[in-house]
Amino acid sequence: MSVLIVIPARYASTRYPAKPLVHLRGADGTSKTLIQRSWEAAMAVSGVDRVVVATDDERIEAEANSFGAEVVMTSDHCANGTERVAEALASLGGGYDIVVNLQGDAPLTPAWFIEDLLAGLRANPWAELATPVLRCEGAMLESLREDRRHDRVGGTTAVFGADNRGLYFSKEVIPFTSRPYSAQEPTPVFHHVGVYAYRPETLAAYPNWPVGPLETLEGLEQLRFLENGRAVLCVEVESRGRQFWELNNPSDVPRIESMMAEMGLA
Repeated sequence: MSVLIVIPARYASTRYPAKPLVHLRGADGTSKTLIQRSWEAAMAVSGVDRVVVATDDERIEAEANSFGAEVVMTSDHCANGTERVAEALASLGGGYDIVVNLQGDAPLTPAWFIEDLLAGLRANPWAELATPVLRCEGAMLESLREDRRHDRVGGTTAVFGADNRGLYFSKEVIPFTSRPYSAQEPTPVFHHVGVYAYRPETLAAYPNWPVGPLETLEGLEQLRFLENGRAVLCVEVESRGRQFWELNNPSDVPRIESMMAEMGLA
């Protein structure tokens, strides 16, 4: 099955303007922009036929071109990354069996997260899209709670049924659990990893669906699928000792740089 990875990136973010051009310093002191590190994460995935950056901003286009990425220019009317990926796919003329949305704020995404996602979608024909979830250990759960205590929008959590069918996604920490956990102890909370693998026909339909109240309240694009009755497969992935965090706020830059240093990522 042919696979396309699209990295949607916009300059005019309300929470963090110019985020794709923010520099992150690796363990060896090398400084690269967020969009370059996201592209390098995509290029490390096996079984992928093409990787493109989708943006509406010439500054991001120039930066992407500087390190050799293919760029697809999209309109400035896309409400979220999924709409931008859908527009990019249409611009490329389709022709792919699976389209992956690797959002440009997740440079620590390991290749096997996406590879497991592709395998999950192939093995479950009922699923119209798939997305990875990572079981939180106590330290990660405490980081999520700390963000919420300080009214920061941090990671997203996911709940799903016995068949791994997605039930809900939230910027709140769900499900509720009051008990304390040690730093390395597994918890019942799953961190949603901001990657999606779509059937192309489902992706193409997405921009035409109405935006529902849950998507509006949470600001989470994946809720449009649930609100329109679409089957979302949550694929549990393993960290294999890798730390994971997304860049949502300026305060996440030192956090991610610290993780890269600890893991020895250049």
